[in-house]
Amino acid sequence: MIGLVYFFAVLLGLCVGSFLNVLIYRLPNNMNIAVPGSHCPQCGYKLKWYDNIPVVSYCILRGKCRSCGGKISFRYTLVELGNAALWAGCVAIFWNTSIPVACISAVSLSILLTMTCTDLEYLIVPDSLQIALGVLATALIVLSATGVDKSVTWYSRLIGGTVFGLGFLVIAVLFEKKAGRESMGGGDIKLALVGGVLLGWEKMLGAMLVATIVGSIVLIIVRKTAKQDKNTQYPFVPFMALGMALMIFFGDFLIKGYMDFMTGLIPV
Repeated sequence: MIGLVYFFAVLLGLCVGSFLNVLIYRLPNNMNIAVPGSHCPQCGYKLKWYDNIPVVSYCILRGKCRSCGGKISFRYTLVELGNAALWAGCVAIFWNTSIPVACISAVSLSILLTMTCTDLEYLIVPDSLQIALGVLATALIVLSATGVDKSVTWYSRLIGGTVFGLGFLVIAVLFEKKAGRESMGGGDIKLALVGGVLLGWEKMLGAMLVATIVGSIVLIIVRKTAKQDKNTQYPFVPFMALGMALMIFFGDFLIKGYMDFMTGLIPV
């Protein structure tokens, strides 16, 4: 039975991943996500159903448009495979404890994956994605309050949203006043608020530690290798999404491990 669950999770994850590619391209460009149908952005060729099979079509076409031969970015396939892996991971972690949490976590990770790609490619995090993630976070408050989700309390989620949302806003305002430029975009602030509700303050704190450490390392490497100006804007949402994904999957384990380690350091 669990084998079938994994099979359908991967299959559905691939299909949803294909739809995420549509969102990644169309939302930042203010395009309708339904009309026109899937097409080649270079020649306008309307894709047939057999040109749109996740992963398989890319391999058959060897990464090229059937009509004009234009190159198709491998990013499309990576998103499909990545989303399938995330959905399979949710089955592995949550299916035996709470099916609703497994489903909400899977969709939340899909949204975070979409945000990561739009921020990397366009430095934009569409508000529609923030709203969708906020709806899921609100649903988790209800599940926590009713005892369906026992991993995070409802008040931890409310505290997380308040603390991180206001915290990011205050930091952004103070930095802009002092430096005369933005330290973070509005998408970062909104995701901090929604992420705090989604994870609770404990896990969101861990997510921000991961985001800050990894983001700082990558930023140092990029600045030294690319020799970019210090005022160059860099996407931060991908690092936040990485930290949040790690906390969704391993937050309980990491927090328990940290508490056990700190308890061992304190003499009895």
